[in-house]
Amino acid sequence: MASENLREELDCSICLSLYTDPVSLRCGHNFCRSCIVSALDAQEAAGGYSCPDCRAEYPERPAVEKNRKLGNIVERFLSTQSDMEETKVFCSYCIKSQVPAVRSCLQCENSLCDDHLTAHNKTMDHILTEPTVSFGNRKCSIHKKVLEYYCPQDAVCLCVSCCLVGKHRRHQVELLDNASKRKKKKLREYLNKLDLQKGEIQTRVHNLLDHKGKIQKKSSDKRKNVSKIFMDIKEQLEVAEKKTLNEISRQEEEIVSQISDQIKKLEIQEDELCRKMRDIEEMGRITDPIRLLQESDITGCGDDDDEEMEKCDRKISSEDDEDVGLKSDQGMNQSDLRVVEDNKAPVSDHQETTDDLDEALISLTLHRSLRELASGVTSELRFQVPDVLLDVDTANECVEVSEDLKMASDSEAQNKPESPGRFLYYSQVLSKCGLSSGRHYWEVEWNQIGRCEIGVSYPSIGRDGEESGGGDNDKSWCLVLEDAEFAVSHDSVVEMLNSEPTSPTFGVFLDYEAGHLSFYELCDPIRHLHTFTASFTEPLHLLFYVGNEASVIITS
Repeated sequence: MASENLREELDCSICLSLYTDPVSLRCGHNFCRSCIVSALDAQEAAGGYSCPDCRAEYPERPAVEKNRKLGNIVERFLSTQSDMEETKVFCSYCIKSQVPAVRSCLQCENSLCDDHLTAHNKTMDHILTEPTVSFGNRKCSIHKKVLEYYCPQDAVCLCVSCCLVGKHRRHQVELLDNASKRKKKKLREYLNKLDLQKGEIQTRVHNLLDHKGKIQKKSSDKRKNVSKIFMDIKEQLEVAEKKTLNEISRQEEEIVSQISDQIKKLEIQEDELCRKMRDIEEMGRITDPIRLLQESDITGCGDDDDEEMEKCDRKISSEDDEDVGLKSDQGMNQSDLRVVEDNKAPVSDHQETTDDLDEALISLTLHRSLRELASGVTSELRFQVPDVLLDVDTANECVEVSEDLKMASDSEAQNKPESPGRFLYYSQVLSKCGLSSGRHYWEVEWNQIGRCEIGVSYPSIGRDGEESGGGDNDKSWCLVLEDAEFAVSHDSVVEMLNSEPTSPTFGVFLDYEAGHLSFYELCDPIRHLHTFTASFTEPLHLLFYVGNEASVIITS
C-alpha cells in the first residue's frame, strides 16, 4: 500500500519509529536527533565516529543539521493519518483487514483502497469523492439521486431531476466541478488579498520592531548622555565649591595675617609700656630726694628715647595722632604721666581689624561658577533660552504690557499712539525679536483666569479682521487655555486636547530647522500636550492673546 510504503520511508533506522526532530549527517542519512546524539556519545568512548547506516567514518565528531523538509513531511503524514483515524473510513472490499480508503463511490456507496479503486475504475464510470461514510448528504434528499449540479442563484447542490422537473428547472446551473473550481478560484483570489494584508501587517510589525529597537537604543544613548551630564555637573559643582572655599580661605588667611601682625606690634608696645611703668614705680619708691633726682638722669627717657618711642607708636598705628612717650628732663611732670596713662588705654576696634571678609567677592565667585555651569548644561542640551521682550507697538488697545516687557494683561481700552504693527481686532501682542534658526525653549505662566493663547506667529500676520487671530490663519500656531480645557489651533483648525490644566506654567520648545513646535504643561511629571510640525519660512515671534481679565508672563 502507498501509505504503508511511505511510512517505512519515514522511520528512523535506529529507533524504528517515525522521525522525531530529524537531522542529517554529511553522508545524507537521516536520524532522530536524540537517536544519533546517543549513538555518537557511545562511539566517543570507542574513539571513532561512523554513520549507523552506511558506516562512513569521521575523524571528528560529525555535526548534525536539522532536516526541515523531512520534518514537514512527517508532520503532514501524521496529520493525514490522524484525519483517517478520526473519520475511520476503510475499504469496503478489504474484509480480512481494515485498509484505509482513498476514495468513495457515490453510486455504489462504497469506499475503496488503492487496489480496489484501480479495478473499480476499469469497470465503472462512477462519481468518486473523498473518503466518506455519509453518502446521504451526497445525494438529493428529494429524488435520491447523486448531486451533480450547483445553482448559484439559490446556492444549493442539485441532481438531474431537480434541474429538469424541480423548482430549479429555469435556473442557470453548472456542474459541481465547475462551480467548485470557480469557488476555489474566488477563494484563491480572496486568499491572495488576505496574503497581501498579511504581508502588509508583517511589514508593519517589522517596521515597528525596527522602530522599537531604535527607540530602545536612542533611550539607552540618552540615559548615558544624561548620566554624563550629571557627572559633569557634579564635577563642576565640586570645582565651584572648591573655588569658593579657596576664596574664603584666601581672604581669611590674608586678614588673619594682618590681625596677627597688628597683635605683635601691640604686644611690643605693651611690653615697652610695662617696662616704663616698672621704672616709674621703682623711682616712686625712692625716699631720698637727692638720689631720686640723680636716678632720674640715669633711668629717665631723654629726647632720643622720646623720638624712638614716637617712631614705634607711628609704626604700630598710623591712625593714632598722639605722640606716646615719656619726657624727662630733671623729672616727670603731669603731662608726661597723662601720656603714659593714655598709652595704657585699649586699642580701638578699627585699629585691631584692618578689614572684614569681602562677602560680595565670595558671592560673585560662587555666582560666576554657577552661571558657567548653567551655561555649560544649556550648551550640552543644544538649545537656548532667549531673553524675550514684548513689543508694545504691536499690543492691542486692550492689552497692557508691563514695564519690564515680560507680562501682558487684559485691561480697559487705552489711548495708544498709532502704529502700523498694532493689532486692531484681537487683544494680542507680539514679541520684539523673532527666532529664525536653532533650538529654543521658554516658559510662560497664566493667571488661570479668562481665555489665554500662547504661541508663535510670523511677523506678516494680519493686524485687523477675524483672520488676524492667533491660530485663525496659516501664519500662527497657538495653545488655547480657557476654563478647564486645552486646545491647539492652526489655520482655523481647532483640536481639543483630552486633558485638564493642573499647573499654571507652560513650556514651549521650538526646533526651527526640524519644524517642530511643542507645548508642555510643567506639572510633576512634565506632561507633553501637543507638537506642531511645519516647514517654517519666516522668523517666529511669540504671540499672546489675553481676554476676560487673563494675563500671561514670560518667566524665563
